[in-house]
Amino acid sequence: METAQAALWVVVMLVALAIAFDFMNGFHDAANSIATVVSTGVLKPTQAVVFAAFFNFIAIFVFHLSVAATVGKGIVQPGVVDVHVVFGALIGAITWNLVTWYYGIPSSSSHALIGGIVGAVIAKGGIGQLIAGGILKTVAFIFISPLLGFMFGSLMMVAVAWIFRRTRPSRIDKWFRRLQLVSAGAYSLGHGGNDAQKTIGIIWMLLIATGYTAAGDSAPPLWAIISCYTAIAAGTMFGGWRIVKTMGQKITKLKPVGGFCAETGGALTLFIATGLGVPVSTTHTITGAIVGVGSTQRASAVRWGVAGNIVWAWVLTIPASAFVAALAYWISWALF
Repeated sequence: METAQAALWVVVMLVALAIAFDFMNGFHDAANSIATVVSTGVLKPTQAVVFAAFFNFIAIFVFHLSVAATVGKGIVQPGVVDVHVVFGALIGAITWNLVTWYYGIPSSSSHALIGGIVGAVIAKGGIGQLIAGGILKTVAFIFISPLLGFMFGSLMMVAVAWIFRRTRPSRIDKWFRRLQLVSAGAYSLGHGGNDAQKTIGIIWMLLIATGYTAAGDSAPPLWAIISCYTAIAAGTMFGGWRIVKTMGQKITKLKPVGGFCAETGGALTLFIATGLGVPVSTTHTITGAIVGVGSTQRASAVRWGVAGNIVWAWVLTIPASAFVAALAYWISWALF
């Protein structure tokens, strides 16, 4: 009886740690949702975080749990996951998030979590315990999502410039200040829909591994879904102001029309990825869209040095979080 109670407490603590990661994910990635709408002056920071948090949460009613299924069942071979793997994965992801938040680097919480899972699983059973298809799909979208964001953002900017070529700049600015509320809402919806599901997926993975949910269930428990969407919305409410400055102003200067095009391009990319069940980085996506918008003006409008530093953070995210996760996996044996 005592052993069963101890096992239950371990599961409860890991679920709480996962929800804390989800909160941190919202906190860390809030900048992705609100940076453009704040930097263009359409919303004040306090208004923007409430606005984004609302759309983060209502994504629960919009998207199927395709991403959660990929994370929960499509990355690791059945029977490999245990509490040590989940602990290692979460510690690896949280550590990388804290480091990049401290230095104001807009890295990917999503890929930090995937890297954490990969590192902990390899530490336990070797690389053969990973499902190649799920890993390759996720890694491929490290490159595909910013490219799609770049393409959609630049095409939107070109289309808008052509459609409104005879309209006075002051009138364009007035219209797109309003339209940017629509694009920011759409992007926040996509952010909540993709990112909250990653944490749902790891909780689902934990519950299956510990026998609290059957592997054949089509969806995780409702409490896990509501908890994760609530946590990411709450994290967004607290914002990530260090990263807002980088995303909103350091890469390129944005006006409302540019913010609208970047957010719309990013939102389209997130909707596509979530529909396909691919856990993508909202950071990668919006960065690609912002660069795409800036590049349509002139190449010098983009601060390529800043963009290059961000890319290095992308490259390092999975191996760095995987390394920390492997260490945490071994440490967990001394704790549990």
